[in-house]
Amino acid sequence: MIALDHLDEVIALIRSSKDPEVAKIGLMENFQLSEIQAKAILEMRLQRLTGLEREKIQNEYAEVKALIERLNEILGSESIRMDIIKGELTEMKDRYGDARRTQIVHSEEDITVEDMIPNEEMVITISNQGYVKRTSLSEYRTQGRGGIGSKAAASKDDDFTEHLFVAQAHNYLLIFTEFGKVYWKKVYEIPEGNKTSKGRAIQNLLNIEPGDKVRAVLNLKNLEDQEYINNTFVILCTEKGIIKKTLLEAYSRPRANGIAAISIHDGDRLLDAALTNGSNHIIIAKSEGKAVHFNEADVRPMGRNAAGVKGTTLENDDDKVIGMVCISREDANLLVVSEKGYGKRSDIGDYRITHRGGKGVKTINVTEKTGKLVAIKEVVDKDDLMIINKSGISIRISVEELRVMGRATQGVRLIKLNEDDAISSVEKIQKIEGENTESQEPTNEN
Repeated sequence: MIALDHLDEVIALIRSSKDPEVAKIGLMENFQLSEIQAKAILEMRLQRLTGLEREKIQNEYAEVKALIERLNEILGSESIRMDIIKGELTEMKDRYGDARRTQIVHSEEDITVEDMIPNEEMVITISNQGYVKRTSLSEYRTQGRGGIGSKAAASKDDDFTEHLFVAQAHNYLLIFTEFGKVYWKKVYEIPEGNKTSKGRAIQNLLNIEPGDKVRAVLNLKNLEDQEYINNTFVILCTEKGIIKKTLLEAYSRPRANGIAAISIHDGDRLLDAALTNGSNHIIIAKSEGKAVHFNEADVRPMGRNAAGVKGTTLENDDDKVIGMVCISREDANLLVVSEKGYGKRSDIGDYRITHRGGKGVKTINVTEKTGKLVAIKEVVDKDDLMIINKSGISIRISVEELRVMGRATQGVRLIKLNEDDAISSVEKIQKIEGENTESQEPTNEN
C-alpha cells in the first residue's frame, strides 16, 4: 500500500539505483520500511500496477486490518474465547458424534494382557458350594505332622474346601463337572483372594448348569502343542467305577458354554480326571478301603461322548469310588487318607496288578477310629501334603515325614479333628526353595 501511494517516487528511486541492494536500502530509508517489506516491493510484478490488481491489494489490506481487529478482540475477551471453543466443540460433536465404528483389540504382535501378568505359582481352591479363588503359594507354611493346622478359608457352616491344587498363572484349567461336562479357564482369570477369603461363585465365571458342580480340574501349560495333545490322554472315572480314556486333543478347543466330556448314566456322577501318556498304570480306590491296580492299556481310547467301561466292582450299596491315581513315577509311593485324619504311604508294588473291573485288594484297614477312605495320591519324598477339613482348617506337611507302611495297616494320624469334623480335601504340593516353615511336635498316636 505504501508503494502504491508513492508509486512515482518508488519507481524513480528504483530506476536511479545501480543495483537491487542500493534500491532496497533507499526504500527502507525513504519510506520507513522493513527489509522484508522493501524486498517485497522490489519483487512485485508490474501487472500489480493495473487498476484491477491495485483494487485486490486494497481489498486484501482491508481484510487484514479487519482480521487484526477481530483477533485483538478475541485476545482481549475471555467470554468471546469460551464462546468460540463451545461452538467448535458443538460442531465436532454434530459432525463426528455417532457411535464408534472401530474396535480396539490386542494385536498378536503387541504385548498382551497375559504378558503383563507374572507367571507365579498360585494355590487354587474350590469349595463344596462352588466358591473359587487363587492365592499366592507363599501364604501357606509347612507344619509338622499331627498339628492342629491354621485357618484356611472363611466359609459358611455347611461349606468346605473340596478342590485344592497348585498352578502357574498362565496355565489352562480344564474343569470337569459331575454331569460330565468340561470348561476352560486361564489361572490368572480366577479371582485372587487371600488365604482366609471365601472366593467368588464359580457360576459367575463359567456357564455351569443349575445343580451341576465341579468334580475334577486338570492343570495344563498350553493347548497349542499339537504333538502333546495328540499323544496325551484324559482318563475319567465315575463314582460307580466307570472309566474312560480319550485323547486330550478332543478337549483342546475351548468353548464358553463347555462341551460334553463323558456320558453319565443315571445315578452316577463324574468323580475324577487325570492326564496319562497311554502306558501308565491306574489304581482306583474305594471308600470301603480297597483298591484295584491295572494297566492303562486295558482301557481303549474312546470318543468324547462315550460312556466308558467298568474300572472296578463295588463291594456293596454303600461302597463308592473315592479317587483314581495314574502312576507316572517309578520312585513313587501310594498315599491314602481316611475321613478321620489317618493316613499312610505304601509301596505301589504291594498292590498286585490285575485286570480292570476287579474288586481290588485292601489299601487301608478301615475301622470306626479311622473312618472310611476319602483320598488316594501318588507321592514322593519331595512332595508336601495340603490337607483341609470340612470346617476350613488346613495343615501342610512333608511326605518324607511319613514312613512307608504295609498296605493293610491303619496308618498314622495326619491332622487332629474335632468329633464332628472330617477331611474334605487332600492335595500334594511340590516343596519350594527357601520357603518359611512352622514346625509342630508330631503325635505318636497310630
